Amino acid sequence: MTLRKRRATLEDVALAVGMSVSAVSRTFTPGASVGKQSRAKILAAAAQLGYRPNAIARTLSTKRSRIVALVVSYLQNQFYPTILERISRLLQIHGFHVLLFVNEENVSHEKETDDLILDIMGYQVDGIILASSLLSSRLAKYCRDSDTPVVMFNRVSTLKGVSTVASQNYEGGQLAAQTLLAGKAKRFGFIAGLEASSTSLEREQGFIDTIKQAGKSLFAREVGHYDYEKAASATREMFGLKKHRPDAVFVANDHMAFGVLDVLRNELKLSVPDDVQVIGFDNVPQAGMGGYSLSTVEQDSALMSQAAVTTLLQQIKSGNNAEPEHIRVPVRLILRKTTKSGL
Repeated sequence: MTLRKRRATLEDVALAVGMSVSAVSRTFTPGASVGKQSRAKILAAAAQLGYRPNAIARTLSTKRSRIVALVVSYLQNQFYPTILERISRLLQIHGFHVLLFVNEENVSHEKETDDLILDIMGYQVDGIILASSLLSSRLAKYCRDSDTPVVMFNRVSTLKGVSTVASQNYEGGQLAAQTLLAGKAKRFGFIAGLEASSTSLEREQGFIDTIKQAGKSLFAREVGHYDYEKAASATREMFGLKKHRPDAVFVANDHMAFGVLDVLRNELKLSVPDDVQVIGFDNVPQAGMGGYSLSTVEQDSALMSQAAVTTLLQQIKSGNNAEPEHIRVPVRLILRKTTKSGL
């Protein structure tokens, strides 16, 4: 019969280095202050003894999990993998880790969304960064009522007591309209994300208001559901066999814009931007690749991620007593080959 080797404890490490248990404990506590020489000595002893800190035990003793839930709707859109990486790195610097939840945007049953909310809360997370348009209001309200810090990311909300971080979406819609107007467009189309998406609605309103000031109106409109295939179908519907078609299209994000471009060029054999100009929103990495070279309105993912993490950590540190913040991050125009202004 083989006896299992006893697992090394914090007390074993403290005895080996001749320090107090509390001093050793600080070395394994994220964010705690420990001298460089002491830290090196403690880590060397821990490695020799095979000691590993017990995160579960620390959670029980401190009542903090040091876990932040990040809730997104989909990862096909390359804007969100970039955000996930940035937010994870920033949180790790402060001793927190990310638990990722992905919910389907097309899930409409309350039971399914409630089950996801209960699943998230069951992990005793210290806070939530919420980047899901469908779940935003329900989960944010639940968090507020249960006193769990939450930041709505890339979303706007009128819900009291909840912090938000978003781009200047309305101004982005204005930039898109100004770009297409500068290219002498006459018939303007818009492909929305979701009807209830606050970001898509703001982008659309900025776009419509700007072309209206120039004496124009929206010629065609479809909904792409933030999905490549559905945006492609929306493009077929928008252009179809109609005698008069849009000569310019603003798409609510780049991921959908790729579907729009593929249909226009490959199926309908239209020249972009000669026959129709296209502009997106986000400036994901693929937008700059030669196959697309998409003109777009850039969201600053670095600033947005930093703002979301800073705001959430303030909420956590204050025991969720910090005043909610509503941060708007500037956008900028990136001109490439899908608009005449970019040539």
